[in-house]
Amino acid sequence: MTSNTDTVLIRAARPEDAEALGALGRQTFIDTFVAAEGFAIPYPADDLAAFLDASFSPEATARKLAEPGAAWWVADRDGALLAFANAGPNTLPHPEASPANMELRRLYVGKSAQGLGLGTRLLTASLDWMEANTDGPLWIGVWSGNAKALKLYAAHGFEKAGEYQYPVGAWMDDEFILRRG
Repeated sequence: MTSNTDTVLIRAARPEDAEALGALGRQTFIDTFVAAEGFAIPYPADDLAAFLDASFSPEATARKLAEPGAAWWVADRDGALLAFANAGPNTLPHPEASPANMELRRLYVGKSAQGLGLGTRLLTASLDWMEANTDGPLWIGVWSGNAKALKLYAAHGFEKAGEYQYPVGAWMDDEFILRRG
């Protein structure tokens, strides 16, 4: 008998995934950070709309997929994307970080796929790639209220190294900067 994760392929994202990736990213952000059963952050509607369009439109996603030095992975079940991860040159504002270091930029698991172990599988693929592509520390920015993500990253050797504010439109989220190595 096969489990739900046996039929899920972790693969590199392709340009033709841009629309589905953008839709998954948009919905996962809303489910995680905006919805009442999520963190219910009260983003002003205009700020949220501007952020979602800038971050997850098919055009924005296609540009991000083509970024030199970055990598994307998707969890694909029969052509449906369930989760994704994105890593690339560091962009976090930390005095010891450089663009030559690697950053896990996003690790999103769709609501219907949570609990299948896809986040861990994508994190493992991302960390392996990041370690192979830098000789410096690895970095992650995480919303300060996301205890589940903080626990996952701590279990993989990440420690808090700083704080910054992440813009969602004009709204500013308090984020932690995590470092490993």
